[in-house]
Amino acid sequence: MAIRWKIFSVLSFLYVMALFFRVSMAVVARDITADFNLSATQLGTLSSIFFVVYAVAQIPLGIFLDRFGGKIVVCGLGVMTTTGIILFALAPSYNVALAGRILLGIGTSCVLMGSLKIFTNWFTQQEFAIIAGFIMAIGNLGNLFATAPLAVAVSFFGWRSALLFVALAQVVATALVYTVAADTPLKGKTAEAGEHSTTPAPTSLVGGLRSVLGDPSFWLLGTLGFCYYGNFMLVQSLWGGPYLMDVFHASRSVAGNVLFCSAGGFIVGCLCIGKISTHLLKSRKNTLLLGQSMTLALLMLLLGPAEKLSSVGLMILFCGIGFCASSGITIYPMVREMFPHAIAGTALSTLNFFVVAGVAVIQQAVGIILDQYPLVLGSYSAAAYHRAFLFPLCGHAFAILLFIFVKDTLIVGGRRL
Repeated sequence: MAIRWKIFSVLSFLYVMALFFRVSMAVVARDITADFNLSATQLGTLSSIFFVVYAVAQIPLGIFLDRFGGKIVVCGLGVMTTTGIILFALAPSYNVALAGRILLGIGTSCVLMGSLKIFTNWFTQQEFAIIAGFIMAIGNLGNLFATAPLAVAVSFFGWRSALLFVALAQVVATALVYTVAADTPLKGKTAEAGEHSTTPAPTSLVGGLRSVLGDPSFWLLGTLGFCYYGNFMLVQSLWGGPYLMDVFHASRSVAGNVLFCSAGGFIVGCLCIGKISTHLLKSRKNTLLLGQSMTLALLMLLLGPAEKLSSVGLMILFCGIGFCASSGITIYPMVREMFPHAIAGTALSTLNFFVVAGVAVIQQAVGIILDQYPLVLGSYSAAAYHRAFLFPLCGHAFAILLFIFVKDTLIVGGRRL
């Protein structure tokens, strides 16, 4: 196997772990609520704090990646991830569990961005969109493992024991990255396809950040990233499970199966979206506009119409949501094409700040809105979920409208669209 594909493989394995930790709260939410006697706001905080610290970490992370490379940053924070999951699994109280989630958020914050930074040196710019889709598709196996398989494990062993076993897998993944990965091809050997820029890095730590934040199109791209991923993870990582259990009276295993479908749809979409944007639509912008408009339309069904669907219909709906939402990963090759190679890490990580911040804000907001409604036999009403979901979906629609004004970045036939 060519060295660059070995590097891709071990980084993908670590990303599987990162996404598992990101979305596992949806399945264990009720167990944790019972153990710590949490309100909806507290549960929202416990989940969203992961995304808050993850998002905040993106700003210095980009600078560190451009200065020190991806391997040392990814491996160092991988150790922090292991510490966080062990602390969370053994937590005797809500505050200790919160500390564990904070460590998890910081530790996993670098996996995708560190990987993409390394890939800029091993794959050409034309390959980057496809490779970005591939690692996200493989990484989203973590989403799958955090749905039905985790639900089964929790049923047999309890949520604490299940997460401790996952901590062992995290140790193995981090060790493999340390052993196999390399930031750039070794001197004296030919790069297999990597793009190597001779442009020097910015002379100051914040120089690249200023360039990124000074571009108006970047802000519109960030706004769409904030809303699209926040809304997808709204149903995939936290509130999707409670929504299915409360409104449809689904068991944990049935809810896990439905969420499994959305994760599966996202994976299939990730495998296709790079080729769709590069070869079929030949436009990053149009791929995002079409895909996100379809995502929004499907999510709107959760405001009432979805409640008329059978269990099979729900699985198809959630699969469609995942597939269409995967179009959002096109923001990464798009921002990669907007800025010089020397500040690729800064550009990608700063964009990722908006993406992950959207998850934190939207999950917390939904928890606050739900707390305005009374619990009936331990469940929220359908009307409560409708109102809570409406707020972020309106933001998604506004972000799509703003994105119309962004310039495309894909170069076709020697010219930029």
